[in-house]
Amino acid sequence: MTIFLTNPGKQSLMIEKPVMNAAGILGFGAEASGLIPLDALGAFVTNPITYAPRTASRGTRSVALDAGLLLTTGLPNSGMRRMIETYRPAWSRMPVPVIVHVAATSAADLISCIELLEHEDSVAGVEIGVQDDLTAREAASLVKSVARRTDKPLLFRVPFGATLDYASAVEAEGIGGLTLSAPPRGIARDTGGRWVTGRLYGPMVHAMNLHHVNQIAKKVNIPVTASGGIHTSDQARDYLQVGAAAVQVDSVAWARPAQVTVIAHDLSGLTTTQPMGALPDEWFPGMSDADKRRGAQ
Repeated sequence: MTIFLTNPGKQSLMIEKPVMNAAGILGFGAEASGLIPLDALGAFVTNPITYAPRTASRGTRSVALDAGLLLTTGLPNSGMRRMIETYRPAWSRMPVPVIVHVAATSAADLISCIELLEHEDSVAGVEIGVQDDLTAREAASLVKSVARRTDKPLLFRVPFGATLDYASAVEAEGIGGLTLSAPPRGIARDTGGRWVTGRLYGPMVHAMNLHHVNQIAKKVNIPVTASGGIHTSDQARDYLQVGAAAVQVDSVAWARPAQVTVIAHDLSGLTTTQPMGALPDEWFPGMSDADKRRGAQ
């Protein structure tokens, strides 16, 4: 099957399978290939990259919750120029298209990142991430500043809870597709009683973001990729049923990495079942190597 992540045309981004990882989940290159067979995915989305280098957050970076995880990282990376030099070989060897997630700290930095990525053959598309408090007008202005500067397909990751007006504003300025949405923000105490602010991951996000996708996906004229709280094939399929073209998985890749392959195969129409009465190592030929290893444990 061919799935459009951005509008058909000169700058189209197409994939063959409807499941990807979300930004911030699997690193910048092939770091997670030992856990998740990347060829099971439709595309690989990098961790966020900024124009200037950034260091990791200090103090507590994660807090376990009853139904998920609160995470803060600081978006550590070596800066776009160095990241391209470092990861270009890995991106070129990827079995699936590579989408670089650019964390847009300013219009000038975003333009500089786009200019560096423009002629990178190893990069199939760019996903733009923005601050949660950016207004619809500011987001539209950001998109306008880069949409006509590049032939790379562009996705825009919408902040959690943003309205249809917000999505329509960036669509009007030439964005090719939307990702709905960035993980919501939360605050929780760590084991030492200190407050930690970060993004929320886990199944509890699914129902909230499903409502968000349902409100927007069928009312815009560009493809929507849905992301948030997917831990089962049914949860992924829910997003497709309310209008998403594809999905991104996040925390399930940390909690149950083999489940990513199950979800990816299921939504791609592949059978991932074990014959009745079979021994743990007797798997259906279409089952992934990751799941064979899990069954043999």
